[in-house]
Amino acid sequence: MRQATQAIHAAAPERRPGEPLTPSLVAATSFHTNPDAVGFSAADLGAEAPLFYTRWGNPTVALLEQRLAALEGGEAGLAFASGMAAASGLMLHRLGAGGHLVISDVCYAGVAEFARETLCRFGVLVTAVDMSDLGAVAAAMRPETRLVHAETPANPILRLADIAALAEIAHRGGAELSVDSTMATPVATRPLELGADWVAHSLTKYACGHGDALGGAVIGRADAVAALRREALIHVGGAISPFAAWLILRGLETLPARMALHQHNAGEVARYLQAHPRLRRVYWPGLPSHPQHELARRQMRNFSGMVCFAADDDKALARQLAARLRVVTYAVSLGKTQSLLFHIPTDDILRSSFGLEGAQAAAYRAWTGEGTFRLSVGLEDPADILADLEQALR
Repeated sequence: MRQATQAIHAAAPERRPGEPLTPSLVAATSFHTNPDAVGFSAADLGAEAPLFYTRWGNPTVALLEQRLAALEGGEAGLAFASGMAAASGLMLHRLGAGGHLVISDVCYAGVAEFARETLCRFGVLVTAVDMSDLGAVAAAMRPETRLVHAETPANPILRLADIAALAEIAHRGGAELSVDSTMATPVATRPLELGADWVAHSLTKYACGHGDALGGAVIGRADAVAALRREALIHVGGAISPFAAWLILRGLETLPARMALHQHNAGEVARYLQAHPRLRRVYWPGLPSHPQHELARRQMRNFSGMVCFAADDDKALARQLAARLRVVTYAVSLGKTQSLLFHIPTDDILRSSFGLEGAQAAAYRAWTGEGTFRLSVGLEDPADILADLEQALR
């Protein structure tokens, strides 16, 4: 099946007369079993074990995991309660005291803070590098490096990373590569096909698409995902609610169609903003002016719906936009039907989340100036989005 068909039909149960067309929501926390079917410990969990307890597995969640794996071209998927639960679970599973993580110096703020603060507290060595600089990534590798973690496009500045090249560097150093592909979605990029070992998503964003459910996922090889389930899900406990999984399954059915419209609208908005005299920089991977446009064309089948821009009077402009916007909403998050805008001051994020100094801080500032406006372009009529931006920027 092609991807648009997989989004609706992958892993669907066998059709029988009288069966509902909508996937069933199984809200049970426990399942009937017998003394010989499964042990009380997760250590006894085998591939053929029946359903036992919803933290271990659930029919609604299992369908979501199988459908995500199909969309990513992976063997198996594992759903979590949030994108942060997925990322932290993967890192805790693959890293330990004395292990080394090479992570993008610009990525989702929660992941950056978890790596810098929590992992370091548990004895994990962490090196943050610019993932677009392959020489810097290669130089950061050590004999104890266990995981290289990239995010492409990177949140919030839309810098890209060459997944195939990073996979070669990681594997040459005896490490694995994980890729946060939340902003790209499997519609744009399938990191496993480019050599990554793991792909992670915040399902809260484009996968859900409606802003009404939290979720996360990791997709990879079946044996590796089974081990991740035992430790990072069953023991750490970040299990997704079956209702949230059901809502995200609903969202996945329209993901390919929504991403086509997100891309179209973002292109209209990016080209408008690029010509606006009040703005200094505009980034969207589909713009020829994006510094990595050629990589985007090679690696992305869809340029997604995220646009970022900068202005000289960024703080004053942030207040003005928050007060004047009517179609676009001044709010955090991304990937929803509604267009969302949020301003991220450079000094704040360098100090609090990324902890960058010296040349790395200068490189970030050179890319985005004193602040980034992150615009998640929604599914409204693009003429209405542009008119709203026009009156708000005036």
